[in-house]
Amino acid sequence: MKKTTRAPVRPPAATGRRNATGTRRKIARSRKPAKAGTGVKTSTSPEIKLKAKLKARSRTNPKTGARNKVRAAAKLEHKARATIVAKAEARRSTAIARAEPTIRQLKAELAQLRRRVAELQALVETDFLLGIFNRRGFERELSRSIAYMKRYHATGAVIVLDVDRLKPINDSFGHAAGDEVLKAVAATLAKIVRASDVVGRLGGDEFALLLWNLSETDARAKAQALEQAIDGLNFCFDGRTVTAGASAGIAILAPQTDARRVLAEADRAMYVRKAQRRHEASRGA
Repeated sequence: MKKTTRAPVRPPAATGRRNATGTRRKIARSRKPAKAGTGVKTSTSPEIKLKAKLKARSRTNPKTGARNKVRAAAKLEHKARATIVAKAEARRSTAIARAEPTIRQLKAELAQLRRRVAELQALVETDFLLGIFNRRGFERELSRSIAYMKRYHATGAVIVLDVDRLKPINDSFGHAAGDEVLKAVAATLAKIVRASDVVGRLGGDEFALLLWNLSETDARAKAQALEQAIDGLNFCFDGRTVTAGASAGIAILAPQTDARRVLAEADRAMYVRKAQRRHEASRGA
């Protein structure tokens, strides 16, 4: 039987290193306490704990880490947008502040131009001799009034009035005398009608009146009163006393009428009335 030999068991390695001679050398450890401030401190701040927790969660859970990255990107984008908006608002405020003097100047010039336009429009639509509406101005007011009446179911009438014997006065005493007659007629019409009514000169010796809220009977009575008032006017030229007179025709405003049509209707009625007055004058003579 063959004899077996066992290798000697080495004792556990002791701490330290062997030197060249095979002896162990203990590592010298410092027993001095660590200086204050040199050790690593463990922070207990909630923010740092939260960051550490999110970082650990990102390492352990890829989905959570991806969500955190998306949130961070969204916050950065929101912050960038807010910065851009703030800069744009600052530039806008600066531009407005710089433009305010120019804006004030332009507003003043615009107001002046509007006043000038109103003045020119008044000149275009006003009879320069009598200071009342001319045909253009009267037709504009009449169209506006008809539109109002259609909407609110109001009533009204138009009277066209022609001054009698104006041509003989112009021929005998001159156009200055005829102008005096026209001024007296315009003043008489303005006294008889209401402030809401409209008076205009259509041209030559023709006048037109727009009367509100009148029935046909009231309009005829008003036309007769206008004729009597103008018939009662007396004028003295070159030592002679003369009279003029007037003939009036009416037209009732209806929702389907327009300005020119109603003026034409009243004008035809005026010529009928003029012929009737001439016939009455011839019979009286």
